[in-house]
Amino acid sequence: MNDQQVLFTNDICEALEEITTKIQHDKLFVLFDLTTIRFCMPVITPFLNKYEESHSGQRIHQIVIETSDQAKNIDSLTEVWNALSSNGATRHSLLINIGGGMITDLGGFAAATFKRGIKFINVATTLLGAVDAAVGGKTGINLGNLKNEIGAFAPASAVLISTKFFETLNHDNLISGYAEMIKHGLLSDKQHLFDLLNYDIQHWDNETLLPLLEYSVNVKRKVVRQDPYEQGLRKALNLGHTFGHAFETWCMQTNKPILHGYAVAWGMVCELIMSQQQVGFPSDTLYEIANFVRDNYGPLQFNCGDYDAFIELMKHDKKNEGDEINFTLMSAIGVPTLNHSANKEQISIVLDIYRDLMGI
Repeated sequence: MNDQQVLFTNDICEALEEITTKIQHDKLFVLFDLTTIRFCMPVITPFLNKYEESHSGQRIHQIVIETSDQAKNIDSLTEVWNALSSNGATRHSLLINIGGGMITDLGGFAAATFKRGIKFINVATTLLGAVDAAVGGKTGINLGNLKNEIGAFAPASAVLISTKFFETLNHDNLISGYAEMIKHGLLSDKQHLFDLLNYDIQHWDNETLLPLLEYSVNVKRKVVRQDPYEQGLRKALNLGHTFGHAFETWCMQTNKPILHGYAVAWGMVCELIMSQQQVGFPSDTLYEIANFVRDNYGPLQFNCGDYDAFIELMKHDKKNEGDEINFTLMSAIGVPTLNHSANKEQISIVLDIYRDLMGI
């Protein structure tokens, strides 16, 4: 899998014009959801108008699907396939995905599978999408309540990241993305983690956020470059996600949906607890992360009667081998350790300690 071209810019229209000029294509399609077409269309309208003028009035085909992660399903995927097919898309067409992780995941999978693959560009419009989903070549959809159960590795031809889009995000969505940045801080070095934990996330500033975001994205790109198909090192990027995906799915099943980054934040605390127990992760750093998560994300409310449900959901994790539940742990900041397993009793102890640290 080729390394993706990632552009950090606030000149979105100029960047889109440059990229679409370089990528040969016969027709251009743009995928939105109901939220991004409302808030992001004004930003890219100058590009769309100029494109149609310079291509002799050739129409850009807009595809709009429902908003929310619940719409990341086979019905929405079929909707995109049908829109491509009915508007004459060929193997040489180009799809631009404009949105958060749901759009880039689903749109990327639609592009990867339509006529066995067309080229696509991801324009990340959320902090979570920018730091996580838009980069790395993972695409996919949910299967029922199971997160990302169906998918493929397919890198975008280019990824555009701009803090300009973040101006429309509320605080909850911003800190949802920030959780993935904290994860990258744990995987990189003490200074970057320190900078992240001390950034004033109550008063977002796009200018000071951008260099932290660029560093964070490049942490992920470095890992993906070494292990594009998740055969080894890339599993480090799943830190917090074994517990996190179980939390996220459980909340969906119990009609209390949560943002992905919140689930990852809570999952990181759990997996750092397990790291401290199994591979000696420093207790002081564990407490620092737990305090940060408790203060900024609050606790996920559950009791010991919910443990079996979490463990059952963890059994569906894609990292698992056989019947063992697979975890990414950390022995120190910047030192991930892969392919650890835990039994029901060990997982239950972790959940007990999590509840103590979170004050529930």
